[in-house]
Amino acid sequence: MTKPQRFKLKNGLRVILVPESQNLTTTVMVSVEAGSEYETKEINGLSHFLEHMCFKGTHKRPTAMDIASELDGLGAQYNAFTSQESTSYYAKAKNENAGEILDVVADMYRDPMFEHQEIEKERGVIIQELNMYEDTPMRRVAELFMNVVYGDQPAGWDIGGKKEIIRKLSRDDFIDYRSKHYLPQATVVTIAGGRAKKEMLKKAEDYFKGLPGGKKGAKPKTKESQRKPAELVSFKDVDQSHLVLGFRAFDVYDKRKYALRVAADILGGGMSSRLFQKVREELGAAYYVRADADLSIDHGLFEMAAGVEHEKIDLVVKAALKEFSRAGNEKIGAQELARAKEHLIGNLFMSLEGSDEIGSFYAAQEIFRLGLSTPQEVAKKINAVTADEIRSAVRQIVRNDRLNLAVIGPFKKRSFLDILRV
Repeated sequence: MTKPQRFKLKNGLRVILVPESQNLTTTVMVSVEAGSEYETKEINGLSHFLEHMCFKGTHKRPTAMDIASELDGLGAQYNAFTSQESTSYYAKAKNENAGEILDVVADMYRDPMFEHQEIEKERGVIIQELNMYEDTPMRRVAELFMNVVYGDQPAGWDIGGKKEIIRKLSRDDFIDYRSKHYLPQATVVTIAGGRAKKEMLKKAEDYFKGLPGGKKGAKPKTKESQRKPAELVSFKDVDQSHLVLGFRAFDVYDKRKYALRVAADILGGGMSSRLFQKVREELGAAYYVRADADLSIDHGLFEMAAGVEHEKIDLVVKAALKEFSRAGNEKIGAQELARAKEHLIGNLFMSLEGSDEIGSFYAAQEIFRLGLSTPQEVAKKINAVTADEIRSAVRQIVRNDRLNLAVIGPFKKRSFLDILRV
């Protein structure tokens, strides 16, 4: 993969070009350092709501239909997504249409109108999206896990917000929030694929040079406070119990992150992983089971998730805790370590086959201000991880004063604290 090129415009906006001459498509992605962790409690959910509103019309393209029909007419795929730390808007099309999709995405980002009528209509859409997530326990349990770990602070709030807050948000709230966060120095434009060339850099400069400046609103620092295992059990009459079990870890800038990612792969990164073999193959208790190291700006998690048979949930929790402990107490064998590294690297490479995935890969690095590493450079760091580094990193994290559990299932008066210990 070609080494990306990074440019900084006079107004502070950053442009990343990732030329891939053999690629038949080009992706344009505009990302901003503005997500749910930048919100106050009174406007929780606004970052995501604002993302929706950017598709509802600009002065140049007054309606949602104008935007959608133009992108559809260019044969584009397009969407947006909001996380805790950022919001991104993107479009992907054949190389000949790269300039046109940049025009549309830049216009959506720069000039949303926030018409009262559209805000009122979109409230209903957002609330239905929240209802959909509430009816999707496999997804909802991850939000509950954040709630139990971080509590009543931005890192513990749902990205989508609460319905009662969504119903109250005003046009002024959108304008005020956008003026504090949608600033050039907090914005990254990533162009990846067959047309990621200097001509696109010039277009990006023309489109974004007029962004208004200002002082960027800060993200509140996440507070870490825990003395003993904690849980959140949510009753729902479902056919399968869903759980997330894990430990507070460290942030994405920590040098131990590659060791933790290899550890997560060993635990739940594939069908040969320890948790898959134990929970699915041996216990026959789950269809899906996985583990991950989810690291952010100032906090992180080392966790596993599974959908399990109600009657076997205790067995699964105990088995998972045993495997977490074993990863910190026993040295991983050379063969298992090599397999995990190859699995991790192989999945990374395969996830970057499209220009949209390549764009996301570099945009995320730039949003986190990590410096730009190629997949090959990341692979080199993964391959350098030793068994002792994994054991050391896991041992520092897998402790009772970092342990948390979230469960959605048919449990009205059930606690798992009696088995929640390592």
